Amino acid sequence: MPAIELRRVLKRFSGDSVAVRDLDLTIPDGSFTTLLGPSGCGKTTTLRMVAGLEMPTDGTIVIGDRTVFSLEQGRSVPPSKRGLGLVFQSYALWPHLTVRQNIAFGLEVQRVGKAETTTRVEEVAAALQIEAYLERYTSELSGGQQQRVAIARVLVMRPGVLLLDEPLSNLDATLRMDMRAELKRLHHETGATVVYVTHDQLEALTMSTHIALMREGVLQQFAPPLELYAHPANRFAADFLGNPRINLVPGLVDDGAIACGALRVPVAPGTHLDAGRGAPVTVGLRSEELWLEREDGPGRAAARISSVLPTGADWYYRVALGNDAVTVRDDRYTDLREGDDVWLVATPNPLKAFDADGRSCTAAAGREAPSSPVGPTAELAGEGIDGRPVGGGRAAREGATS
Repeated sequence: MPAIELRRVLKRFSGDSVAVRDLDLTIPDGSFTTLLGPSGCGKTTTLRMVAGLEMPTDGTIVIGDRTVFSLEQGRSVPPSKRGLGLVFQSYALWPHLTVRQNIAFGLEVQRVGKAETTTRVEEVAAALQIEAYLERYTSELSGGQQQRVAIARVLVMRPGVLLLDEPLSNLDATLRMDMRAELKRLHHETGATVVYVTHDQLEALTMSTHIALMREGVLQQFAPPLELYAHPANRFAADFLGNPRINLVPGLVDDGAIACGALRVPVAPGTHLDAGRGAPVTVGLRSEELWLEREDGPGRAAARISSVLPTGADWYYRVALGNDAVTVRDDRYTDLREGDDVWLVATPNPLKAFDADGRSCTAAAGREAPSSPVGPTAELAGEGIDGRPVGGGRAAREGATS
C-alpha cells in the first residue's frame, strides 16, 4: 500500500485566508493516520488536496512512487486517476438503488464482469456484516448501516488509500463506539493506508497508528497517539488531547523538582529539563497523575474539594489549589465530599513542562525533546488551569511508591 508525502503544501483561498501553511507530512505506508484538530484548522482541506478535490496553491503531493500534484512540474492528476477511495461525512448513497446496487456501482462503471462484481460485493458485505441488507433500499437502513454501505462501496474498489472525512459524526454515541472498532478491524484486515479526518480526540486516540495534530493550518505534532499524549510538543498539543483537559500549572524550576506554590512536582532521574533553576515553566499534570491524601507530607499542597463527579468506574474531583483549580481522577471509591480539606500530590510520568513560548522543555534520557514544527504558540484559550481525569488512579499511586 502506498505512502503519501506532502512537501511544503500551501493552500490559500481568496485574499489572505490561508487554510494550510507549508505542510510537510509523510503518511506511512499501511498506517491509519488521523488529521486531528479544531474546526478550521485545515484538516479537511488537506484531505481534499490529497484526493484531488482541492488544488494546492503551492507544493508537491506524492502517493506511492507517483507525483499527483506539483506546481513546479505543472502536474495535477485528476481524482479518478489517483487510486483513492473517499467516504464523505454525508454518505452520498443512491436512494433509488438497493444496497447491492450502491456497492456495485463503481465496479459497473469500470465494466468489471458480472460474476466478479457479485463475488466482490458479497465479500465486502460479509466483512461489514451487511449481507442481510443487500436487497434493501438505503432509505430503509439505520444510520450505522448506511455508514457501512458507504464504506463498502469504497472498499469493493480495492483502493490502496482510503480517505474518510468525519464519517462517524452523524451517528449516536453508542454506534460511534461500535463503528470505531469496526474501522480499526477493517484497517487491520485490509492493510490499506487510511487517512481519517476528525475533531474528536477520542476517535483519534482509539483508532490511529499516527496522529497529525493541526492548528490554524499549521502542523503542531506528528506522532503515534500515546506518544503524543505522553510527550506533547507544545502546550496546545498537551491541552487538546485528553479528557478532561490537562491541568496547566505555573511553577519555578528547583533542585530535582518544579515548585508550583507548595506543590512540588518531581523531576525523575534521567529526565532532562531545558530550563535552569528559578526559570518559570508551565507544568502539565493529567488528572490521573494527581491524587488526594488526608494528611500532609513532603511536596504536598493544601487544597479544598469544590465538587465531586462520580462516573461509575471513576471519581472526578474538582479541587481548589490556591487561586486555581485542578481536576483529579481516582479509580477507587472514597468518602471525600465537597468542602473537604485535602492534600494534593503530583507524580507526572513522564514530566510535561513548557517554556514561556509554549514549547516542551523536557526529554527523557536518550530521547530528544518532542519537536514542534511551529514557532511560539499563542496562549491557550480558557482560564487558569483546566484539568484532566481526577484523582491519580491506582497506577499513578503505585508508581509513586515503587
